[in-house]
Amino acid sequence: MIAKAELHCHLEGSIAPTLAMKLAERNGLTLPNGLMRADGTYEWRDFLGFLAAYDGVCTALRTPRDFSDVIYSYLEGVAAQGAVYVEMFCSPERPRMLAMPYTAWLEALVDGIDRAERDFGIVGRIIAICIRHLGPDRALSLAKTVVADPHPYVVGFGMGGDEAKFTPADFAPAYRLMHDKGYGCTVHAGEVVGPESVWAALRDLPVTRIGHGVRSSEDPKLLDELARRGTVLEVCPGSNIALGIYPDRAAHPLHRLIEAGVRVTLNSDDPPFFHTTLGAEYDLAGLGDEALRRITRTAIEASFADHETKARLLKGVEP
Repeated sequence: MIAKAELHCHLEGSIAPTLAMKLAERNGLTLPNGLMRADGTYEWRDFLGFLAAYDGVCTALRTPRDFSDVIYSYLEGVAAQGAVYVEMFCSPERPRMLAMPYTAWLEALVDGIDRAERDFGIVGRIIAICIRHLGPDRALSLAKTVVADPHPYVVGFGMGGDEAKFTPADFAPAYRLMHDKGYGCTVHAGEVVGPESVWAALRDLPVTRIGHGVRSSEDPKLLDELARRGTVLEVCPGSNIALGIYPDRAAHPLHRLIEAGVRVTLNSDDPPFFHTTLGAEYDLAGLGDEALRRITRTAIEASFADHETKARLLKGVEP
């Protein structure tokens, strides 16, 4: 089995339907009507429907233990698929809505990561993300919260949410703070919005990675710039196809990005919602074993882990 590494997966988006039902039952809750299909998968038809389903699943989360179990469960599953390292996007906005202290939430995630490494040998780390459509003030507030309580497992800063809202420059203060404090930076761009979104992120934010970034394939000059900079794209083909950005894998630009010299990684994004897994992304990429191992090495090299952790993980990945 080829060793794998993942840089783009959302914590709440990783919750399998069976786990959502378990958490809801444990918390004495009922999941929203219409959330599940008869076959036990999540029900949604378009992007807005996906967001509604995502929020519906999140209603099952109530306690720090829930967050610990979610990250542990994902790391357990992905370790069985050959993953050795995962960076999970975790938004402090979710516990904030529950009036859960940041430190309690973080301690719970750390506990889940430690249990998974002990039980399965997989290394997990956290990227704290702000939500774009909540605005730059909230993003800066979140960044200040993160740097006030540093933890070695929180290795990066990112931004998800509605790509059409605000501009990357609006979030420069939050990103500058995190970058100056030594955190790696990434941002969702070039997914729903075109290449101009990626150009703006490169111009205005201190990012070394772009979440998705697949619309870069529409601009040859941007491809050249990404290759020149060595900027890494966190590519999620299954997600892009499920959301209708591309009709199928044959139309997906993964291979064109690679041929243009752009560094890419493979990721699952919100796997149970998009009927994919990290293992499936590797299996369906249409690449040979050598190319897939190269993608894993790229992911580890581009990760925000400390040098010692990177060196140890790279030793375990075949060249």
